[in-house]
Amino acid sequence: MPARGADKVTILAFGDSLTHGFGLEQDAGFVPQLQAWLRGHGLPGAVVINAGVSGDTTAGGLARIDWALGADVDAVILELGGNDLLRGLAPGQTQANLDGILARIQARDLPVLLVGLPAPANYGADYKAAFDALYPALAEKYGVALYPSFLQAIAPDGMPEASLMQADATHPNAEGVARIVADIGPKVLALVQ
Repeated sequence: MPARGADKVTILAFGDSLTHGFGLEQDAGFVPQLQAWLRGHGLPGAVVINAGVSGDTTAGGLARIDWALGADVDAVILELGGNDLLRGLAPGQTQANLDGILARIQARDLPVLLVGLPAPANYGADYKAAFDALYPALAEKYGVALYPSFLQAIAPDGMPEASLMQADATHPNAEGVARIVADIGPKVLALVQ
């Protein structure tokens, strides 16, 4: 990795509104900021494809993963599950959907960075424990890299810093995304090197 030489690598960022860049200017979202970060840190030919769909669940991701995995893709960042949480879907269902997505990516022999999101406490301790365990379990099953929480760089105590979030308190603002990219960037770099 990268398959076609060090100066060209294509990464599929496959996720929901956090990946898509909901509420942000086009160049301020996760994908453009990550691409710029990678280009500035030793991958001048990095291309990050924005396959983030706002509102998407893991079921939606499972339905669209096959056509998203174009022939040019060298690696995948998989960030899904937040909308499953918002809808209170069963953790087992979320895990089964992510398992299906990972199986399809593995069939293409592509490296993956699985990005989690911890459950809030309002669904109860059992739900939280089950949901929080599914990302590490899948990372171990498929032997993929795990980034435990998309928001970890801006939520040191589990709650995102308000100044780094949009008014909806769900999506990071441009500065929040910049901090997330600075934290996750080295993991993505390691994924493709």
